[in-house]
Amino acid sequence: MEKKEIFDKVSAIVADHFDIDRAKITDDLNLKTDLDADSIDFVEFVLEVEDAFGATIDDDEAEKLSTIGEVVDYIYDHQAK
Repeated sequence: MEKKEIFDKVSAIVADHFDIDRAKITDDLNLKTDLDADSIDFVEFVLEVEDAFGATIDDDEAEKLSTIGEVVDYIYDHQAK
């Protein structure tokens, strides 16, 4: 899957989960500061991403993900080749 496809899926999850206009979602959007996500919101988001991509994101790795671009890169780098 290409990064654009991953970005589109992640954007859809963010738009739905955080009730934000998809047009405002960029690579630089910070999940914790820009979206005011608390730890529960973030865990729920990670679980949704895992379900959408059939992936597992280690808790330690998830803590390092703060922007949409970082989430996209992580999924891209860890997808089954």
